[in-house]
This record gives sequence, C-alpha cells and structure tokens, in this order.
Amino acid sequence: MNIGSKGEKTRADIVGCANRLFYEQGYEATSFSDIVDASGLYRGNIYHYFKSKEDILRAVVEQRLEEFRTLLAKWDKVHINPKAKLLAFVDMITGHQSELVEYGCPIGSLNTELGKDRRDLQLAARALFDLFRDWLAVCFVALGRGAEAKTLALHLLGRAQGIAVIAHVYQDKRLLKRETDQLEVWIRQL
Repeated sequence: MNIGSKGEKTRADIVGCANRLFYEQGYEATSFSDIVDASGLYRGNIYHYFKSKEDILRAVVEQRLEEFRTLLAKWDKVHINPKAKLLAFVDMITGHQSELVEYGCPIGSLNTELGKDRRDLQLAARALFDLFRDWLAVCFVALGRGAEAKTLALHLLGRAQGIAVIAHVYQDKRLLKRETDQLEVWIRQL
C-alpha cells in the first residue's frame, strides 16, 4: 500500500467514525476526543487531516453527498419508470427502519441540530436535502407534474422526515412500515 492510499484510508476511517458518532450521539454531544477514541488513532494523527470538529463534519457531509449521488445514479440506471424511482426512495426508508427507529434520520437529525445554533454548518448539511429534493423533482417532472414538481418533491421529503421522526419518538417499526405503505399507495396513484 503506498503512502497516498494509506493516508486516504486513514482519512476515510476518521470520517467514517465521525459519521457514525454524529448520527448516534449528535454533533454537539460528540467531542473531538470521542472521534479520537473511536478511530483508535492518536490525536496528532487526526489533526494531520482535520484541524477541527467542524472540518470533520464538512468531510462527513461530503462523504454522505457522494454516497447519495452514487445511490441516486444507481436508481436512475436500474429504474426507467419515474414511479419506480420514487418507490426506491421510499424503500430506502423501510430498508433502514432499525436505524431510523433507534436514532432518527441521519440527514434530518443533523440538520435540525445544526439549525438551532450552528446555522453556518447547517447550510452545508442542507445540501443533503437539496440533493434529494432536486432528484425527486426530476422524477415528478418525468411524471408530467412539472408545474408542481418542487412542491411534490418537498411534500415527499417532508413526509419521509415526519415518518422518521415519529417512528423514532415512539420507537415503532410498525408505524414506520404502515406510513411508508401509505406513501407507496400515494405514489402509485400519481
């Protein structure tokens, strides 16, 4: 393994640990020391890659964006029909029901937390919602709903977030499944 790839792996490991901690504990509740401990690296090694927890958060957001871009591109390849793409979005929710019930939505939780007193960081994290909103809007345009595509995209995104929040609050997988089933019915009727 060459030095560049070892450095890239170390950086990716740090971002992966921070991503998990930010999701499970929240951004504010996760200290730089928590990231150091979870990564198994020395503090100085982490400072080599990131000067602050904010820098790590930005890298986490970029990693999530890249993962979601890849996922959306895959859905675009696999599903020709726009309804099938929208249903894939809903399936993503049910496919992560255990995590959603336990911790809430990673995108929604992070944005909500940062929006309270770290608006500068929340604006960066909002790009995650923007990515899905824009992709969903393209699907609605393809369904002939161009005039209301952004509104429908935000409606679907909002319903998904609401489902994640309520399922988390009540720790109820059945509620999550029931609500996502209703979303699927709505999509099929479009």
